[in-house]
Amino acid sequence: MRIPAIIVVAVAALLTAAPVRAQTYDPAYPICIQTYSHNGSAIICRFTSLAQCAATGRAAQCITNPYYGVTQAPAGRRPRGAY
Repeated sequence: MRIPAIIVVAVAALLTAAPVRAQTYDPAYPICIQTYSHNGSAIICRFTSLAQCAATGRAAQCITNPYYGVTQAPAGRRPRGAY
């Protein structure tokens, strides 16, 4: 009975050890900045143009947001004949 309890505690400790972010890219902005530091890298999407991103003067990389403008289709009825 002790061994399964120890395994459960060990697995729970491993799963909670490294928190992760749910969403890296903000779909509301077309341009992101990717920064690097000794703590790791970060992607921040808060820019409307590459020029605006470059004007920050940071030693980073400006990239296009691959998820910009991704929206879900509105729920509702389909037109007749659309299958």
